[in-house]
Amino acid sequence: ASDVYKRQMKRPVGVDHGVDLLELEPVRCVAWQESVDGNVIIERPRPPVRGLRGLLDRANWLVTPRRIRLDELGSFAWRRLDGVTKVRTLAGVMREAFPDSRHQIEERLGVYLRAMRRLKVIDFPKLEEPR
Repeated sequence: ASDVYKRQMKRPVGVDHGVDLLELEPVRCVAWQESVDGNVIIERPRPPVRGLRGLLDRANWLVTPRRIRLDELGSFAWRRLDGVTKVRTLAGVMREAFPDSRHQIEERLGVYLRAMRRLKVIDFPKLEEPR
C-alpha cells in the first residue's frame, strides 16, 4: 500500500509541480456578471458526460450551486484575468489595493487560482506550451 501512496504523491497535478504560477497569464472561460453590491457572480459550466467520471461530475454539478459568488478580493482578481496579465503583476496590484491583506495576497491568490482552474472557470493557455 505504501508504494501506491508514493506513486500518487509523485504524480504531477496540474499547476502544482514544476511551474512558476507567478509567470502564468490566467484567462476567464465562463460567463459572469456583477451583482448589485459590485461583486462577481460566475456561472459554473456544465461538465461533459464522458464515461463514469463524467456521470459523477454531472451528478455533482446538479446538486451543487451553479453560481459562484466571489468576495471583494476574488472579484477584484476575476476582473483582471484577461490572459495577458501575469499572476505576479496581479499580486502586486492586489497588494496595493488591499494593504491590510498584503502579506497573504500571493498565497491566497495561488489557492484561488488553483480552485478556479479545478472548477474549470479559468485556464492557463500557456501552461501546455513547451518552454
